[in-house]
Amino acid sequence: MRERTIYFIFTDTGTYLSRMINLYTNKPLNHVSIGFDHELKEVYSFGRINPKNPFSGGFVREDIRGDFLRNSKSAVYALNITEQEYVSIRHHINKFESRASDFKYNFIGLIAIPLKVEVQRKNAYFCSQFVATVMEDTESFKLSKKSNFVTPADIRENSELQLIYQGRLGDYPKHQLREETLESPKQSFIYSISRKLKEFVVR
Repeated sequence: MRERTIYFIFTDTGTYLSRMINLYTNKPLNHVSIGFDHELKEVYSFGRINPKNPFSGGFVREDIRGDFLRNSKSAVYALNITEQEYVSIRHHINKFESRASDFKYNFIGLIAIPLKVEVQRKNAYFCSQFVATVMEDTESFKLSKKSNFVTPADIRENSELQLIYQGRLGDYPKHQLREETLESPKQSFIYSISRKLKEFVVR
C-alpha cells in the first residue's frame, strides 16, 4: 500500500548554466529536487551552495521561496510510495546530509551525458543523478538508465508522477491541503463538504 507521498520539483532558474543545459537537452526545467512535505519546506538536491557563485556546487537543502529559486519557472509532481520505500529514500538522504561537506557538483558528468560517455566520480553528483541515486531501491519508480545518464526530463516523464502545480515557484500554494490536490474533483468536493459539516457540529 502506497501510504506515503514525496515530491519532485522541476525548475528553470534562467542562469547561464541552466540555459546551456536547455540547449543540449532541448527540454525545459532542467533542475530537479526531491521534497518530503506538501508545503516543500524540506527539499534537497545538488546545486549551488552559494547562489551567487555558479561553481560552488554540492549537496544542498533548498529554499523554494529564497531569492535564488522563487522566481523560477517550475512544475511540482507528487509520487505515492510505500512506507518501506520512504524509509529507504530517507536513509539515502541522511547519508548525504551527514557528509554534506564531502560532496561536490558533478560538472564533468553533466557534460558527458550528451556525449554518451560514462563518467564515474567519487562523491560528485548533478541534480538528476542524485535524485536517481536516492530512488534506486524504489520499486514504485523505476528508471531505464544508469543514474549518471539520467536527466530531469527522464524523471519527469515517468508515468507514476502526478502533476500538482505548474508556474512561478514562489507562488506555489503553501497551505493547500494534500487531499484536495491529489484526489479527484468529486472526492475533493465530498471532502470539503464533510469538513464544513464537522466545523458546523463543533460550533
